[in-house]
Amino acid sequence: MARPPEPEKRLALAREAVAVLQRDGVDVPIAQLADALGVKRPTLLYHFPSRSQIVECALEELLVEQWHFVTARIERVAHPIDRLYAQVRAIHEFHGMHEDREARLVFLTQALAATAGARITEIVERAAQVFESTRRANAERIRQGIRDGIVVPCDADAIVQLVRAITDGLVLQRVTERTDLAPVHDALWRHVLSPLKITTNRGPSECD
Repeated sequence: MARPPEPEKRLALAREAVAVLQRDGVDVPIAQLADALGVKRPTLLYHFPSRSQIVECALEELLVEQWHFVTARIERVAHPIDRLYAQVRAIHEFHGMHEDREARLVFLTQALAATAGARITEIVERAAQVFESTRRANAERIRQGIRDGIVVPCDADAIVQLVRAITDGLVLQRVTERTDLAPVHDALWRHVLSPLKITTNRGPSECD
């Protein structure tokens, strides 16, 4: 009889295993990894037949946590441009709340590329589809804002992609270069996003 799924145990194992992989390297032998986790090798392989599945599980959990955090921060923001800016700030706040969270995100993405092999294209495409719905919603809010006369006519998809590139790039820069994000946030708002608003108040609503 097949063993029943144990999602909580699997998540806990993934968290602990990633800490070991981050410390000892992604090529650590499975037996050594199991010993470090205090489990038998067959138990580890039952939950995670490959290292890439450990990384996928931990990365998925982290991104789900990020999604919930960011959603809670931006749901009260109405203007589509304010909302986009609030999203950038919230993502960086989420990863900056704990000293190792950004480093773990960067490690997980690098480890996934190193361990997934031929599956990396499938995994990346699947992840892109998850976030694509959010990007489409952001772009549609901007287009609706243009129709409503509260957003300057612009290429909504290009604005959303630009903000995405800045958001992701700054996460990496803060890990590798300890970049101070506040001046970049300010420049993004003043020179890119704020000029797109057609309002009497040029300040970001509910974003500071």
